[in-house]
Amino acid sequence: MQPVFGVVGWKNCGKTTLTERLIAEFAGRGLAVSSMKHTHHDVDIDTPDTDSFRHRLAGAQEVMLVGGSRFALMREYRQEPEPKFDDLVAMMRPCDLILVEGYKQVAMDRIEVYRQASGREQLLAREDPRVLAIASDSPVESFGRPLFSLDDVSAIADFIWESVTCRISKHRL
Repeated sequence: MQPVFGVVGWKNCGKTTLTERLIAEFAGRGLAVSSMKHTHHDVDIDTPDTDSFRHRLAGAQEVMLVGGSRFALMREYRQEPEPKFDDLVAMMRPCDLILVEGYKQVAMDRIEVYRQASGREQLLAREDPRVLAIASDSPVESFGRPLFSLDDVSAIADFIWESVTCRISKHRL
């Protein structure tokens, strides 16, 4: 399986902003990085009145939209359960790292994002041993884990890369 690392936290705590900044940091280091985002809402990247939207509504299982610089594949799984995380990762093109936003229930190493303005006092790290570090905009209880400033993207990226490469080395032994 490809190396994955999660970015988790409560709603409106800055997960997407940190993930975006980490992607830019890793790409700037010359690494091939991909991302996966989980949402609890229905996903629709297609807009009404487009040909691909009409194909999907007509009952196509998969619709691939291909353009000059990218393609998107939409797959309907209507009555089936949501695909398993490992199956989704296996569908992705090989890369150096997949950053995963969300998927709190999947067993993967992760960093928790916390913003004081989110209004949440309880950190996921209190109950989740898979949270290896916390990135916050204020001092918080870190439960013995490293605590990073949300703005220290370089240090957070270093921590993630060290965690991922250390785990890969252990699996090879």
